[in-house]
Parts: sequence; C-alpha cells; structure tokens
Amino acid sequence: MEPGVPLVIPEINLDAIGPADRLIANPNCTAIILLMAIAPLRTLGTIERVIVSTYQSASGGGAAVMQELEDQTRAVLDGREPEPRHLPHPYAFNLFSHNTPINADGLNEEEAKVIEESRKILGETNLRINVTCVRVPVLRAHTESITVEFSGVAPSEDEVRDVFGRAPGVILVDDRAANHFPMPREASGRAEVLVGRIRRDPSHPNAICLMASGDQLLKGAALNAVQIAERLMQAGRLDPVGLAGAG
Repeated sequence: MEPGVPLVIPEINLDAIGPADRLIANPNCTAIILLMAIAPLRTLGTIERVIVSTYQSASGGGAAVMQELEDQTRAVLDGREPEPRHLPHPYAFNLFSHNTPINADGLNEEEAKVIEESRKILGETNLRINVTCVRVPVLRAHTESITVEFSGVAPSEDEVRDVFGRAPGVILVDDRAANHFPMPREASGRAEVLVGRIRRDPSHPNAICLMASGDQLLKGAALNAVQIAERLMQAGRLDPVGLAGAG
C-alpha cells in the first residue's frame, strides 16, 4: 500500500508499472483471486459494490498449518481431541474467522488487506467492498463467494459467461446440470482461477453472484510475481541473465 509503488496483477493493471519503477509489489493472495474474477466484468458495466466471503485453505498459513490440519484430522478420526499449535482454534472439522488481528473497525487484517488492495489495483478508491474471511479445513486453494453490484441493471448470465470465456487467466466452470462449479480440489496446482456458479441475485436487480477458486500458492502468490517478471522481460525492461544471476 506504499504510495507510488505499483501493486500489480498482470492481467489487470500491468500498465501501473512506470518506466522508472524499480520496486513492484505482489498483492495479497485472496485479493488476486477476487480481482481475477471481478475485473473482467467491468466491460459489462460500472461496478458499484462487491460483497465477498472467503473459504481459505490451510496452505495460506504455510506448511506447518497444513500439517496441523492433517494431524488434527487424524486425531479426531481416532477419537482424540485436536490440539491447536499454530492456529487459535481446533482446525479439523471446523471453520473460524481468519487468524489475523482484528482492527478497531472489527475487520481482521486479511479483510482489510483485500479491501485496500482491491481499490488500489482497480484504481477505484471509493469502491464499496465488504469482505468476510474465513479459514476452512481444506489443504490447498482458496474459494470465494462473490456478489457484484452494478450501477445499472446487471448483465445477463450469458454475457457474464461470455466474458469469462475470453478472460486471460480464468477458466469457466459452470455446469448446472452436473452441479459442477469451482472447487479447491480442481483449482489446486493450476495457474488459472476457476470461476462459475453464475446467477442473478434474486434480492437485487443490479447484482450477479458467482464463485471463484484459485491456488493461492500459484496465481495467488509465486506465479503472479513470475508473470510480472515475464511481462517485463517481454517488454525489454528486465534482463533475464541478470535475474537468473540474482536468484
């Protein structure tokens, strides 16, 4: 969030990197997955408000938290009590508010990051956005339930599907007949963000609802940084020899 430092998702705001920029920030993983899902929708109208609930996996907390989930799951299945070590609550067969500090407004740190970073990346400082971040007992890949409210009547479901079908870095998973929509199991290990479960919001004529799932270790973190470097190399602004030597 440092002023003057570009915060970049290549598919969305690569042009935020100026010719003199030497420091480029990689966004929060949850914000990346969210914005990969909502940024393409800006071609269909002005977005006024976003409401998102996240279902964040153990891998977001690192290898130790993944191991804790595995150990606690075995303990519960064996009839023993789960013992929290790295998280504040039992993790197996449970979910809880994201394990980051709560600020004076009642937001946890993860929620505040998603709000602030989304506004910066989209260049919309007044975007109305409400986020609830929850840790769920899934080993890898985050999933998000998203409602997008437009300034006018919401686009049709077919228009939304068409946009996602053409958006870079996104794969449409939206099979109602098979009840097949984005899932962390299928997003794990993939570079793309899965989007689907597209439907009109029955409570608001200007809103559509969807789900997104993405591997936050890939597009949500390391891969996004690599993609930034690749784009800079393609533009002749980064020396691949020097980059390899620095590594």
